[in-house]
Amino acid sequence: MHSAGDWFHAKAAVGGIINVTSVFGQMGQAGQANYAASESGLDWIDHGHRARVGSRNITCNAVAPGFIETAMTSGFSEDFKQNALKAIPLGRIGTPEDVANAVAFLASDAASYITGHVLSINGGMLMG
Repeated sequence: MHSAGDWFHAKAAVGGIINVTSVFGQMGQAGQANYAASESGLDWIDHGHRARVGSRNITCNAVAPGFIETAMTSGFSEDFKQNALKAIPLGRIGTPEDVANAVAFLASDAASYITGHVLSINGGMLMG
């Protein structure tokens, strides 16, 4: 068994790290400064890891989902959901499959030259 420290000190490796953060790490949320700060911090940890493990051919990225239909969001009122949809240019709530597809892409060979990126999966919430 190897510790995380052993993994980061490996001389040669290949692979990827994909963290799941949140849109609120990129835009904040009223009354949720602690949550936004922790998600934003995870984004910046990726930047540090990218510099540390990139020379070993290890990519480090994150996905930042927005409003996704989950057990948690299914409990939100219809009024809340309709107001949230007004901020999403694509006009729909995301699905777990939307997030999974993004993670699968970042884990694939097609993304082998992408590192240090936070991929927003939010239907355009941050477009302004």
